[in-house]
Amino acid sequence: MRNEHAYHDVTVIGGGLAGVCAAIAAARLGRTVALVTNRPVLGGNSSSEVRVWVVGATGHGKNHYAREGGIMGELFLENQYRNPEGNPYFWDAVVLDAVRAEPNISLYLNTDVRLVDASGPEDARVVEAVTGWMMGSERLIRFTSPVFLDCTGDGLVGHLAGARYRIGRESRAEYGEPWAPEVADDITLGSTLLFYTKDAGEPVRYVPPSFAKDITTTSIPERRIIKAGDNGCAYWWIEYGGELDTVHDNDRIRDELWSVIYGIWDYIKNSGKFDADTMTLEWVGALPGKREYRRFLGDYVLTQHDILGQTPFDDRIAFGGWSIDLHPPQGMYATEAGAKQRYADGVYHIPYRSLYSVNTTNLLFAGRDISASHVAFGSTRVMATCATLGQAAGTAAALCVAAGVGPRQLDRGLLQRTLLRADASIMGLPLTEDGLQGTASVTASSTLSTVAATDPGEPWALDADAGIVLPVDPALGGVRLLVSATEATELRVELHDPELGQNYVPRRLITAAGVAVTAGEKQWVDVPLTWRPDAPQNAFLVIAANPVVSLWSAGTPTPGVLCLTRVPLRPQDEAPQLLREWTDAPHFCVDGGATAAYAPEKAVDGYQRPFGGPHLWVSAELPASLTLDWPEPITVARVDVLADDDVNVDLINLHHHRTPDAIMPTLVRDYRIEARNAAGEWHVIAEVTGNRQRRRVHDLAQVTVTDAVRIKVTATNGVPRAHLAAVRVYGPDA
Repeated sequence: MRNEHAYHDVTVIGGGLAGVCAAIAAARLGRTVALVTNRPVLGGNSSSEVRVWVVGATGHGKNHYAREGGIMGELFLENQYRNPEGNPYFWDAVVLDAVRAEPNISLYLNTDVRLVDASGPEDARVVEAVTGWMMGSERLIRFTSPVFLDCTGDGLVGHLAGARYRIGRESRAEYGEPWAPEVADDITLGSTLLFYTKDAGEPVRYVPPSFAKDITTTSIPERRIIKAGDNGCAYWWIEYGGELDTVHDNDRIRDELWSVIYGIWDYIKNSGKFDADTMTLEWVGALPGKREYRRFLGDYVLTQHDILGQTPFDDRIAFGGWSIDLHPPQGMYATEAGAKQRYADGVYHIPYRSLYSVNTTNLLFAGRDISASHVAFGSTRVMATCATLGQAAGTAAALCVAAGVGPRQLDRGLLQRTLLRADASIMGLPLTEDGLQGTASVTASSTLSTVAATDPGEPWALDADAGIVLPVDPALGGVRLLVSATEATELRVELHDPELGQNYVPRRLITAAGVAVTAGEKQWVDVPLTWRPDAPQNAFLVIAANPVVSLWSAGTPTPGVLCLTRVPLRPQDEAPQLLREWTDAPHFCVDGGATAAYAPEKAVDGYQRPFGGPHLWVSAELPASLTLDWPEPITVARVDVLADDDVNVDLINLHHHRTPDAIMPTLVRDYRIEARNAAGEWHVIAEVTGNRQRRRVHDLAQVTVTDAVRIKVTATNGVPRAHLAAVRVYGPDA
């Protein structure tokens, strides 16, 4: 056995996606980082040990333009390229590669932290060190740092340090949350084990083990969906332990979950109700995927009101968008539905004040243990959201070390600017006063100047209300729709204001019109809806259902335009719930007229993702160039290019669904960056071919004095136009 001491600027305990993103974020800011985890692989519940699919703010596509950016976005894109089939071992490798790419990270796998040295009074605790036992290597390692991050999920480090926390549900009276119980209790969400099946190609006998439960004696066959070919994601409801202690009763919970999995397989194989003769079990989890345990107290406790009300926190550092998703305490044995869900009208914000301890001066949190009520936690707990919190907490830790301050004293504006520079997941906050691009005039070789999709594909029956979201910049002078009608009729169209930039639902009626439509095929109908909002933003058109009318789908989608259809709510859903009431439809043929939504200036307006509009420069053709001109020469040392990776596409790491494109077609593929010299000649300062990433940072080998920089795009990964979300130019002191 060896005793060791490891000193780092930042120590991150927990190797789930929150811990991974925290470690990478801090390391990229020049800090030395210890990433310590008690598992042999990274990824936490998303790893090959547990195999829960990574979900986040998209809500499986219900929220639009909501896929996470920053480090989590990089992981999504890389996995999509390497692992579109959703192999869990390949996902392990993607995450491990991302960590190993950072030379400032020291990775300690199989290292169980169970001792914490902390001192100070109860309201000002200080973590001095944590000690971990590296299993299999007999190494006892003491980690010291100025700042520590508890990304363990269960929150053991914070607990041992004396940080304040809660377990269970608050009373309704505490925060006035409608979904909270009348009386506080210690009930949590339970844990889940998953399993995989495969077709062996020949008959396979199944003899259940002695511990397999006869599920016909339970409510499971009546209350839950069981199919022979389903596995993994479909069986998320195999959940147990909400009425137990999900940590101290972990083995008891695991044994009960095992008994039900093997019992379900006995039911599938031997009941005679399924065609499963050649099916066999391929994999059964052994490590329960926990949902909930300790939730630490920060300077702010996020509540149900903040999620559904979309509170615009001044110190926002991330966003979420998964539903408030609460499960019955009895889990798989409950007689009610397996989940109760409520969505906000769009994504919501998460404040920095929920990421550090209210009483421990050098401790940050990220993941499912942040400062949130039980009800709010029902949304923030999902892994892609946890990952974005990890990037925020890791960034804060690095800045705290650099400034010599604790998390509470950290400059919030500096934290937000640093996160935005790294393309992190903050919604509706532009990056201003950063870089030299703000003083340049911006032009382009060509620009898409209309909001229009006019190439017809197939007819789409207007059996339910249709919705079209389109950017209005600066005004809407009317809309044209391509329709067919089997008889003369009136088409009713409403124009709604989504009100918040992150929302894509019809919240406030502005105007409406009825349009006479004659019988006939493929006729363009002029809808006299006009609107000039105070600032550029999206409009939501509702086209009322009409059984004699068909809209025509468009062969080529238009950037920033969404097409939707209204669907009925499920019996268990609260109403109204606009996000559930509208779902994706084919792209429709629509002409919204002239627009400035894709102007060159959009690439330097500080926004890096859609918010009340696409915030992209989009060319009219390829090749194309975007040029930044300064009135006086500047010194350039770095150029950041943020391409459009279409954050409306719902990517996944494992097997829930498959997205067809290995590389997002909207990403620029081949481009070069050029600078103009004093003689007016252009020369190449950076060149990229075969790009498949969203964010490219070009640190120039030699600083360049110039009065103009241009990005020349010669090819994309599929779309017919160049899309650039942001271009940033920095001097040598950036």
